[in-house]
Amino acid sequence: MIAQLTGTVIQLGPTSAVIEVGGFGVLALCSPNTTAGLRLGETATLSTSLVVREDSLTLYAFATVDERELFELLQTATGVGPKLAQAALAVLPPDELRSAIATENLVQLCKVPGVGRKGAQRLVLELKDKINAVRLVGDLGTATPAGPSTTSGAGWRDQVSQGLQGLGWSIRDAEAACDEVEPLAGEPGVGVPQLMRAALQSLARR
Repeated sequence: MIAQLTGTVIQLGPTSAVIEVGGFGVLALCSPNTTAGLRLGETATLSTSLVVREDSLTLYAFATVDERELFELLQTATGVGPKLAQAALAVLPPDELRSAIATENLVQLCKVPGVGRKGAQRLVLELKDKINAVRLVGDLGTATPAGPSTTSGAGWRDQVSQGLQGLGWSIRDAEAACDEVEPLAGEPGVGVPQLMRAALQSLARR
């Protein structure tokens, strides 16, 4: 298993990054909170989880060990795959996600796209006794402080909308979130990852 990745960030999107390691570009799928902390051209160290399928090898990357361990724990619940686990961490930071499961906060859990009331109940039932065992063991490379990536023209909107749809939101919800964060697009230091995170926060408030 690949547990950690260190290299130069050479590409950055709303929910992915390409890290150059030893001359190879490694594609890693990331939570928006993770990509918002990366900077093109800078070195980053990320905690990773390799998901192996018959037809694919997919690397997921996180700013902290805590996120990675929760990502892996979520997938032990019935019906939860890597996409849904990633969406849960995109909507709820680790502490909030752990608290929502431990306190049986179904309303909070239902904010995750693809999780209905029955799914939230199942998460609580299957993970409540396990969730407190997942603690931050160490911070293996918190991502570099946020830096800008291009928001030229309306290109940011397509990237953010597609990123939200990839996490499970409908086109309508994705476009509404883009409308809400559009005023931020022209601000200094605000790139696509930051707009993606703001859009997620907008959706979580609904």
